[in-house]
Amino acid sequence: MNENKHVTSTGWIDPDDAPELMDDFFELADEYIGEKLVRRGRPRKAEPKRAVSIRLSSEVVEYFRATGKGWQTRIDETLKESIARHSV
Repeated sequence: MNENKHVTSTGWIDPDDAPELMDDFFELADEYIGEKLVRRGRPRKAEPKRAVSIRLSSEVVEYFRATGKGWQTRIDETLKESIARHSV
């Protein structure tokens, strides 16, 4: 008789033998309101910044880096001010 060696039949498991769910399980679980998945974390910005690659002179990079943390944001603000001054 040919036996199927790939059969992995297990007996019935009593649901009462299941492990108790702890608080950390529920903290990591997905939360739904109705059928809508509630996203965790910070809400998405209306106009998020885009990651781009741009070549700048060493002088510009050194100047803004010397101003400390947030130097890339200051470059963004400087460019926005330039756009505002030159727009018609």
